[in-house]
Amino acid sequence: MADFRLPKNSRLRPGKLHKASEDAKDVRRFHIYRYNPDDKENPQIDTFEVDQTQCGPMVLDALIYIKNHIDPTLTFRRSCREGICGSCSMNIDGTNTLACTKSTGDVKGDVKIFPLPHMPVIKDLVPDLSVAYAQYTSIKPWIQEEVEHTGDRERLQSPEDRKKLDGLWECILCFSCSTSCPSYWWNGDRYLGPATLLQAHRFIQDSRDQKTDERLQELEDPFKLYRCHTIMNCTKTCPKGLNPAASIGDIKQKIAEQKIKGISLKKG
Repeated sequence: MADFRLPKNSRLRPGKLHKASEDAKDVRRFHIYRYNPDDKENPQIDTFEVDQTQCGPMVLDALIYIKNHIDPTLTFRRSCREGICGSCSMNIDGTNTLACTKSTGDVKGDVKIFPLPHMPVIKDLVPDLSVAYAQYTSIKPWIQEEVEHTGDRERLQSPEDRKKLDGLWECILCFSCSTSCPSYWWNGDRYLGPATLLQAHRFIQDSRDQKTDERLQELEDPFKLYRCHTIMNCTKTCPKGLNPAASIGDIKQKIAEQKIKGISLKKG
């Protein structure tokens, strides 16, 4: 019989319970993944009882309260607290999202918090995004031109062309979508993943970019693009309400059209 257990060094062990004070009025339990590579120990789940009258309504508010008042060693990323930087992406109540926009009121029962899944963990809730950022860099996320832009005027764009970027430019690279994708879990070293492909689509759609054909040719790869099997986890989990799956589908369609155009030109 097959054995599907986790490796010994990744199996969770019981953690500490940090009880609330006796005069706490509205106690909520937060179960938080803890891992410190310096300890040489397996990760554990610590439980924190938080008086919600002492902190704000969002999960990030609770994490900040825990760090400031209960356990200063708790480690996580955060910055804007407004859902626009993507720093505090993590798995909350089984879903990848942003801690700063996830209300504790939306979670039934205890709040369970883990780092983004299937990523190496640096410490506690901080995943190692080195590979993801390298993949993002590989798509050349800037406007490319055949001839260098000169003059003192900006690159103009019609309202119609600008509208094509809606649903793309809003991506904040939190990587909630990529880390919810089974294809990315299995082929994360070669499949670019929904977040990077959404960003690639953003520049493919930009009328000011003059390297569309080259971008499409670069993406035509069995792993970079075609590991997507339209599972739709990416679209379901995106905290900004974007649709990476649609972007991936459009890239595939544009590559097919490019091939058909190339065949027609050869025949002509």
